[in-house]
Amino acid sequence: MDSVSLTLGEARDLALRCLLHNGCDQDNAAAAADRMIEAEADHCHSHGLFRLPWYVGGVRSGRVNGAARPSVEQLAPGVIRVDGDGGFAPLGQRVAHGPLVECARAQGIAALGFVNMFHIAALWPEVEALANEGLCAFAFTASYPYVAPAGGKRPLFGTNPMGFGWPRPGGTPMVFDQASSAMARGEIQIAARDGKSVPETAGIGPDGETTTDPEVVLAGAQLGFGGYKGATLAMMVELLAGPLIGDFLSVESEQDDAGRGGPPKGGELLIAMDPARFGDEQGFLAHGERLFEAILEQDGTRLPGQRRHESRAVTAREGIRIPRSLYVEIEALLA
Repeated sequence: MDSVSLTLGEARDLALRCLLHNGCDQDNAAAAADRMIEAEADHCHSHGLFRLPWYVGGVRSGRVNGAARPSVEQLAPGVIRVDGDGGFAPLGQRVAHGPLVECARAQGIAALGFVNMFHIAALWPEVEALANEGLCAFAFTASYPYVAPAGGKRPLFGTNPMGFGWPRPGGTPMVFDQASSAMARGEIQIAARDGKSVPETAGIGPDGETTTDPEVVLAGAQLGFGGYKGATLAMMVELLAGPLIGDFLSVESEQDDAGRGGPPKGGELLIAMDPARFGDEQGFLAHGERLFEAILEQDGTRLPGQRRHESRAVTAREGIRIPRSLYVEIEALLA
């Protein structure tokens, strides 16, 4: 595939200029650009510059507030609410990080309901940031209805990812970020763009037929990973990132978009826990390392997130490559 090479700095500048040109102010553009480049640096291309046209489309349509000013409200001693002011999630997450860390350290455990925002980024950056503070962290968010319930044929749930972070002594935290669907939506879209097939477990066609054609899956419904187990987790995330915190279900987000094709509006739930406040302040880190060591003793194993950190070291030196077609599309958005 014809591609374009960029340093991480060049890639960030490209995203920043494009967002500024299309209606974001400096704070919102910088936060969203940084989040995309974090994904590119970790070789998670489905959440990198691939998402930039979707960011731009949301602002151009007037649905997303490119000058959002997120606000923080304390609802209870251990509960914080952040109103994203109709903007993209990355700036609100920056605003929320400090209050959430402070609340978790004061209370031992703290929850953050993030509402009225558009989340189309990877989840691991927010949980990794919390784990870097020595906290154990969870994150949950929904999207548009893409995933059929177990036994069903029509999309109802989002791909509904969940993230988890665990601190480690003297090193990068253990972090994972995974969809409750068998494949992330962006991975299926990239397979369709590149003319590649997907596993039969990824999704079904409009009539429930088995398929390996990503275009047919995109026209039909995705499936939860592990059959009904993934679909059940998707349902759980819908409830945590929607009704619990007072924001949209995936189907409600689609109705709110009303066919404009912008990014999904909805909520995110973050939970941060201070392990030092749970009864083993001196031993919890070493105890966790015993588990990681036991995993790595077996040939062929690795810890979740390990490849991302390895990729991060490579891209810091060598930069990234993106399809020329994507580069041309981004350049057109700057015209």
